Formats: sequence, structure tokens, C-alpha cells
Amino acid sequence: MNIEQFRQVFERTHAEIGRVLLGQPEAIEQVLIALFARGHVLLDGVPGLGKTLLVRTLGRLVGCEFKRLQFTPDLMPSDIAGGNVFDQGQGRFVFMPGPVFTQLLLADEVNRAPAKTQSALLEAMQDRSVTSDGETRVLPRPFFVIATQNPVEFQGTYPLPEAQLDRFLLKIRIEHPTSEVEIAMLRNVVAGFDAAELDRYNIPPLITHEHILAMQQLIGHVRVDDGILRYITDLVGRTRKHRSVHLGASPRASIGLLQASRSRAAAYGRDFVIPDDIKALAPAVLRHRLVMHPDAELEGITPDDIVGRLLTETVVPQSVGP
Repeated sequence: MNIEQFRQVFERTHAEIGRVLLGQPEAIEQVLIALFARGHVLLDGVPGLGKTLLVRTLGRLVGCEFKRLQFTPDLMPSDIAGGNVFDQGQGRFVFMPGPVFTQLLLADEVNRAPAKTQSALLEAMQDRSVTSDGETRVLPRPFFVIATQNPVEFQGTYPLPEAQLDRFLLKIRIEHPTSEVEIAMLRNVVAGFDAAELDRYNIPPLITHEHILAMQQLIGHVRVDDGILRYITDLVGRTRKHRSVHLGASPRASIGLLQASRSRAAAYGRDFVIPDDIKALAPAVLRHRLVMHPDAELEGITPDDIVGRLLTETVVPQSVGP
């Protein structure tokens, strides 16, 4: 596979998801960027905006094993990872894999589970393996987690710890559609569209998991100049010094911004990263990694505000290209 083929596959997949989920082109693009960059995604948005629909449609298009796990306050770590169960026929304990043993996992309302259960997902996201009863088992490849959370509902929820938030490559905000898009949605419903019955709409797989692995490998061949590397480290480093930020982004954020930018460059048909790739992805990479000072929160300053200001203050490299 080459860069041009990467671009074509990316655009076809984006277009097919866009036929089902209207009015969210940026969110769709960023989810695909994270998939090919081997990162995980946290979708943030109020109910009814299509978060689950996006993931279900993606699961059909990529031809991977797909599982959905509904997080609840009584969910146990073994409900995610699995565990040993006594098999009377064999007369011994056998391991029963949990839903995390898949290629595409939808962790729906992930902030409804307690910390112990959330930590069970942490190892899988970071190491792509699960340890149970002292034995480590490798997860299938590719392994991609898309978690969803409702930002306005607090009853019965447990805030995600910083350590787990840092494992998500991107935090993507799903916004309300425009009135024109909402009218188009209503027209689709009048014509018979039902999001709960995707089987009726003949959504065939566009790519296999072998294609995804090849595209993930191709990302490593996208060139990144030293000027871009300095731009990334300068931008991320400034988050650690900003007066409104209590805890800035770690080097993992720099690595994530680098890899996501390489994926975006390939999606746009380039084998090199440009500053616009960094600018487009910096909010999604950094917004969940900044811990704000309480005074800044009282003033209504958000992580996106900080990232926007830093993008205007950071010197952009001039000589980047083939």
C-alpha cells in the first residue's frame, strides 16, 4: 500500500460513515486518524448526537470483530477481561475471554464504572494485553477502543482518572448539528431510516483488518522534519508553563500529536507532515491532558482556550515540504 491508496481508502471510509452519520465530518475524520495511528478515542457529547451510531457504522465498514460493552456502576474487572471458569467436562479451570478480546471495542458510557473496573481497561489500552491470574494474554490486532461519555450527567458517574485519560490519543467533542443537517436527518427518518436497524442498509466492509495493519505500518514512513518536531515539543512544553494550567501535557502527548499528524498527512495524500496537521489535531490531543487551576475554571477558561492561545503564540516552522 502507498500514500495515494491510503488516501483513497480513508476518503471512501469517511464518505460511507458520513452517509449514515450526518453533520459530523470532523469527528469522523479524527476517529479514522486515531484508528490508523494506533490510538484510542474518547467521544464526548450529550445523548442523542450519534456517538454510538458512529462506532457501530465504523465496525461494519472496517471488517473487524466488533463488541460493545455497556459500562455500569456494578461492572466488575472480570466482566471486561474475563477469567478462569471450572469446566466440568475437562475437569479443570479454563480461561473465558471477556469482551476486551476483540478488535474494535465500544466502551459505552465509560465513566459510569468505578475506578477498579476502569483500570482493567487501562492495561488493555496501553499494552494491548490482559493479565489474569498471573498470565498475560495478547489481544487481537488491530485493537482499537472507542469510549463514550456524557459531559453533563454526574449522578452515578466516576470521573476518569488522569492516568486513563492520558491513554486516549484523542478526545473528540460531538457537537449539535446545524438546523440544515437536522432537517436532513428528519427527512431520512421520514424515508424510513432507523439507526437501530443498520442491517437493512447494506453497509459492506470496505477494508479488512489486514488493510488496517498495513495502513498503520505505512504511517511510520511519513516524513517529519526537525522543524516539525521542535514545533510539537515547543507547543506541548508551553502547556506545562501556562499560568492557568496546574498540570500540563506529558511527553506521551507529544508522541500522540506526532503520530496523529502523520496519520492526517497520509489521509490528505502527503508523505510529510506540515504545521497545519499539528494545528488541526492539537485541541483533540491536548484537551483531556490539561489539568486546569481552580481559579481558571472559575473564570470559565477551558483547555481548548489554552490550546488556541498557545497555537497563536508558538512559532511555526517555515521550511516544510517534499
